[in-house]
Amino acid sequence: MENKRLYSPKQIREVLDRHGFTFSKGLGQNFLIDGNIVRNIVKGAGITKDDYVLEIGPGMGTLTEELALNAKKVVAIEIDNRLKPVLEETLLPYHNAEVVFGDVLKLPLRQIIDEKCQGGPVKVVANLPYYVTTPIIIKLLEEGLPFNSITVMVQKEVADRMVAKPHSKDYGSLTLFVGYYTIPEIVLKAPKSVFMPQPKIDSSVIKLTLRDSLPNVDPDKYFKVVRAAFLKRRKTLLNSLSSKEINADKDEIREALKKAGIDEGLRAENLDMNDFIKIANELPNI
Repeated sequence: MENKRLYSPKQIREVLDRHGFTFSKGLGQNFLIDGNIVRNIVKGAGITKDDYVLEIGPGMGTLTEELALNAKKVVAIEIDNRLKPVLEETLLPYHNAEVVFGDVLKLPLRQIIDEKCQGGPVKVVANLPYYVTTPIIIKLLEEGLPFNSITVMVQKEVADRMVAKPHSKDYGSLTLFVGYYTIPEIVLKAPKSVFMPQPKIDSSVIKLTLRDSLPNVDPDKYFKVVRAAFLKRRKTLLNSLSSKEINADKDEIREALKKAGIDEGLRAENLDMNDFIKIANELPNI
């Protein structure tokens, strides 16, 4: 099987042509065609023979194959039913790989993990379509599923936003959402040339390691504060937080900022996650 690995462009084209498969722009299909990238994704995710892996968007099974060679079991979720005969062929040698067809945003993931991964914990690995990256990551994190980590190929700009530091243009709501649940790190850069068809932009692989415990703050209050602060990010905190989102008057906000030890004249981009936690904890019920 080694001489016919699925990241060979010639092998990919032969398989797809055999099944009459054509790429769907609407589904954002870009298949990996670089063996080093495939191996390094699995290595970066830290996959071992003890791991259950949930893969999202296996495509024709290029990454699935590498995962199956390294993991205990792989459950891959694929939205495109046209790929069923392709995956039946490409994954035939791998008895520890199973495909579930459906939309990951609508499927009962906890039930799937319970039934097919012995309840977890699970490591998520995915080459995500650009158009649906953020909704998928939000779903995975908000549902409190038994994940150890989420290692995903995403648009370079999205990865940069997830790991951004205060005082930078990329720093914002997504940074603080991801940081609330995980410790993010970019593990790999992927030029557009490693895909078929080739997208217009480069990608990065980011690993989100789930925190052992969540920050000590009401998540609803925390995310309200973050959203309001960055909605008008050029305004001072006092002004940006004086919004319908927060439902507190300026005096209450000023007092909360003072108790949190934060200058009301600062802007959202000047604060780190702990600052936003302090503000949320000092604000009245909002």
